[in-house]
Amino acid sequence: MGVSGTGKSTVGALLAEDLGVPYADADDFHPPANIAKMSAGTPLEDADRWPWLDAIGAWARDHSRPGRPGGVVSCSALRRAYRDRLRAAAPGLCFLHLTGERELIAGRMAARKGHFMTARLLDSQLATLEPLQPDEPGTALDIAPEPETIAARAADALRTACARRS
Repeated sequence: MGVSGTGKSTVGALLAEDLGVPYADADDFHPPANIAKMSAGTPLEDADRWPWLDAIGAWARDHSRPGRPGGVVSCSALRRAYRDRLRAAAPGLCFLHLTGERELIAGRMAARKGHFMTARLLDSQLATLEPLQPDEPGTALDIAPEPETIAARAADALRTACARRS
């Protein structure tokens, strides 16, 4: 989880590979109307997010059933209410919150090509962000290191953070 530009997709894919589980990118769950809004620099409203979050929650639930190895899905999940909705669908869900300095994130967003989320929405996302609370399963990691380092640290941190809450 985290604002756009923190490396959720890159770290998520590396983490899934590290853990040997399937990976999904929440961006792929957005309907065309959501992508059009964000491409135009318009923040999504909760009414836009609920069906998207429900689809992500269903994916997470389907990958956490007995006999399945689990999975990693990258998703902004900026507000506690969004994470609560995801956990309602997939109760064992554990979060990795990727955090970093605004300037670093803005620079990454400006450098990437072909992504529908524009840097104009960064301040809106930062204003919306509700960091993980102590009672939420998961951990936060800084995005300054290389993605491979973050993924390795994430695997270790999540094993510890999620095992404590199981």
